[in-house]
Amino acid sequence: MPTYIALTYTADVDWTAPEQAEEMAQYSRFGQESADVIRGGAVLYPTGTATTVRVTGGEGGDVVLSDGPYAETKEALTGFFLLECADLDEAIRHATRIPAAWNGAVEVRPVPDLPAMAPSE
Repeated sequence: MPTYIALTYTADVDWTAPEQAEEMAQYSRFGQESADVIRGGAVLYPTGTATTVRVTGGEGGDVVLSDGPYAETKEALTGFFLLECADLDEAIRHATRIPAAWNGAVEVRPVPDLPAMAPSE
């Protein structure tokens, strides 16, 4: 069955903060309701904790680090779910139940199965 990533874009908040408890409960409900298709996922710390890495001149070039996100936006990438669904329509049905879709956005993309990217045993 194909895998889809559902990227959540919401206000840039700290999901571990007590004031996010009510919304986290909504995510928990989604997790329980869609447990049969969820294969992974995580929330992310706020973009202020990010470090952007660039290598100038290609592989082996100079490493340039920047504090914070790559771009400033109203909504930030705040988490993701990996969904194993029969098709895009099913993935979209599940994405409509992710709380980020109600006050932000959820981007759904197919994830290619690339054997060369699989961890070696």
